Amino acid sequence: TVAAAGIASVGLLAPAHAATRTTVIMTESNAMTSLNPLTPDTNLVTNTDVAYLTGASFNYYDNKENLVDNKVLGTYKIIKSAKTDFQVQYTVNPGRVWSDGAPITGADLLLSHVLTSSAYSKKAGLGDPADGSKTPVFNGLNYGGTYDNHVVGLPVLSADKMSVTIKYDSKIPDWKIQGPGPFPVHALELIAAGKKALPTVAEANAATDLFVKDFSSYNTANLTKMGTIWSNDYNISTVDSSTNPLLLISNGGYIIQSAVANQSTTFVVNPKYNSGPALSGIATIVLKYGVADGSPSAQALSNKEIDVYDGQPTADAVAQLKKLSGVTVIGANQASYEHIDLRVGSGPGEKDAYTGPFAGSSQKALDLRKAFLLAYPRQDIVDKLVKPINSAAVVLDSTWVLPDSTSYASFIKGNGSLAYRGTQAARTAAALKLVRKYYPTAGKATPINVTLLFGQPTNTRRVSEAALLKAAEAAVGFNVNTTPTSGWSAHLAENKWDAEFYAWSQSSIVQAGNCETFKSDGGNMFLGYKNAVVDATCKALQDTQLPDSTVLSSWQKVEKQINADAITLGIFQFPAVTAYVSDLQGIKPGPLSPNIVWNYWEWHY
Repeated sequence: TVAAAGIASVGLLAPAHAATRTTVIMTESNAMTSLNPLTPDTNLVTNTDVAYLTGASFNYYDNKENLVDNKVLGTYKIIKSAKTDFQVQYTVNPGRVWSDGAPITGADLLLSHVLTSSAYSKKAGLGDPADGSKTPVFNGLNYGGTYDNHVVGLPVLSADKMSVTIKYDSKIPDWKIQGPGPFPVHALELIAAGKKALPTVAEANAATDLFVKDFSSYNTANLTKMGTIWSNDYNISTVDSSTNPLLLISNGGYIIQSAVANQSTTFVVNPKYNSGPALSGIATIVLKYGVADGSPSAQALSNKEIDVYDGQPTADAVAQLKKLSGVTVIGANQASYEHIDLRVGSGPGEKDAYTGPFAGSSQKALDLRKAFLLAYPRQDIVDKLVKPINSAAVVLDSTWVLPDSTSYASFIKGNGSLAYRGTQAARTAAALKLVRKYYPTAGKATPINVTLLFGQPTNTRRVSEAALLKAAEAAVGFNVNTTPTSGWSAHLAENKWDAEFYAWSQSSIVQAGNCETFKSDGGNMFLGYKNAVVDATCKALQDTQLPDSTVLSSWQKVEKQINADAITLGIFQFPAVTAYVSDLQGIKPGPLSPNIVWNYWEWHY
């Protein structure tokens, strides 16, 4: 879960080139929209970075995709491993504190169960997360997953309140990352009571005890208040002296000092931080938004207005970055991929029915979806926008296995992706034939209106992508509205969008792969798609530890179905380019999100 940060007095921002060199200013492609990245509307890389800087949990991934235990916060271990009784205990080390001085205890691990257990949500009167017509009170992303399907009863809080034991009905896959993370539950109770000031330790402890009581008794009234706060009140983009400091309590290395909407978020050291590795000397971190990718970002680094560039670069920008003196440039592939999705039904929580050109399972809807994907200029996008940055870039024929995997070549032979390959001319001709079954003037006119959702107006690469696809789709009869949308991630479930292109950034290594994106009750299913083969295969992936060969064949089975239904296509794997001032040490970009800030505690000049 996300831990927010504690407020500090607003001070002047030191320039990146100040003599003291204790400030790091880095770019983000998208602006912060929430302190909580765990709702469908706020699941954005920037929001995840903010949460990571201000929250520490039991483990994290390094830049080699190794899962590292954070033994500073606490420990976890299997305490029972029977066939139908698998138990894991999580223990917080004594003396760990939140930024307001309140002790971190096992009680702070209990909110994870509320956010993840559908049975708990229903029993507590907080809504059925599987009911797509009504949003649950705690509008979390993780219902319907492995934890939800296998947890038994309530987590058990130890007598000293420092440990929580979770029981499952079998040994579940990926058990190490299915467990709880700390959240300052006393803050939820205090905000629900109308408080707007940081508590004394005694007040915080009393509020934590009240949460345990509310949790254990399924107190619908109090939990509803807290669920509304968790789902909505953390969705802020401005932090100043009027912000409720209870929203900003942190156990991470930093606390939020201030935030200006669509411009920046400033973090300063959490003076009570003792939940993770010791910091190495950076006093202030600034995430800067709205610096356009391309020449403006390279110029900002040259002018020492920023210290770290991490965005979606253009070829010109990379060339400029490499020419800068005193700047280190690192190129690699991220575990992130650009893709195009087509809506087939109503998004979760939408009250109206989706009736756009791709709606439903009729032959016409399927033909139009296939035509749109066939005409999509993926090779053109890769050649013009990605290869100048990474000459080895290829069109992405799978969104489950990426090209740098040893199994990629064999995987794509059986996942149905070859149906969308061929020259642009051949694919355009095939698409036009499908469309003209229903619209005989297609190709000479654009009778089918498609509303496209994609990124920030400042994202140069994506604006260029949209221009390429608009022209290609017009050739087969689609009139695509390619107006960019600020804060696009909050709109992914809305029925007004027929097509959406953006990137998924992988944050963990799990047996279920991308199931949460494609199964009908998945936390990332925004398209109204439901398929029995996909749902059944994903259930098996989430239920039982499987051999690697079975996992790959299951992924292939799911993707073959998705390709047959013309739901999504990969476009390219992200070429990662990080550039930073050379005297800044400790920058080690990783493939998994949070790509740059995963080891912020190692940074120093």
